[in-house]
Amino acid sequence: MNEKRQVALVFGGARGIGAAIVKRLAADGYDVAFTYVSRPDKADELATAVHAQGRQAIAIEADSADPAAIRSAVQLAVSRLGPLSVAVVNAGVLRRGSIDDFSLEDLDLVLDVNVRGVFLAIQAAVAQMQDGGRVVTIGSNTAVRSGFPGSSAYSMSKAAVASMVKGIALDLAPRRITVNNVQPGPTETDMTAAMTEQLKQLVPLRRLGDPSEVAALVSFLCGPASGFMTGASLTVDGGYVL
Repeated sequence: MNEKRQVALVFGGARGIGAAIVKRLAADGYDVAFTYVSRPDKADELATAVHAQGRQAIAIEADSADPAAIRSAVQLAVSRLGPLSVAVVNAGVLRRGSIDDFSLEDLDLVLDVNVRGVFLAIQAAVAQMQDGGRVVTIGSNTAVRSGFPGSSAYSMSKAAVASMVKGIALDLAPRRITVNNVQPGPTETDMTAAMTEQLKQLVPLRRLGDPSEVAALVSFLCGPASGFMTGASLTVDGGYVL
């Protein structure tokens, strides 16, 4: 990474793991743009927190199911902050249901956000990225674990991301842009709040992960020490047993 201004864009950065990543990258010295779909109050709070760290922050409303919104988010981030050094694709949706009753609408949404949206976010971001930059996707340990009943579509989408990263890493290697995938297990977020005790029983460490622990790995993958790592998927799940 060069000594120019460091700029990060986090897709899906307003809450949970995404917000922890935004805060960590700001602490690492990045000016950060991040997207959100709902809860503009949370987005504003996060931007204020980043400003308090002495970094610039831009909250951008953008639905990762909308290709035009993805492109516009990148353009706005670059116009306000400059060329990207880092792109983190955290935006995702979870829809659960048995194969017997999983709707086509939910299947399309999962694929639009979790697969197509990831590909398009990377495609748009690297067009505005400095050579030697970093791309990190946030997948799920369900790409390699058994997951849970009703998770087939979600698990499929996250396995697609892990495979996608391998190919994109080869495409971007000539530009020295690394592309890696972080696969969290059960983590303390809004998504897991109703299942905390159940999930703890599946984790040998008997606790859920903290978003800051995922953010710490993202920080490493965005830094100079990870320059020889690309196309990798790294699981952070406390030894999840299924």
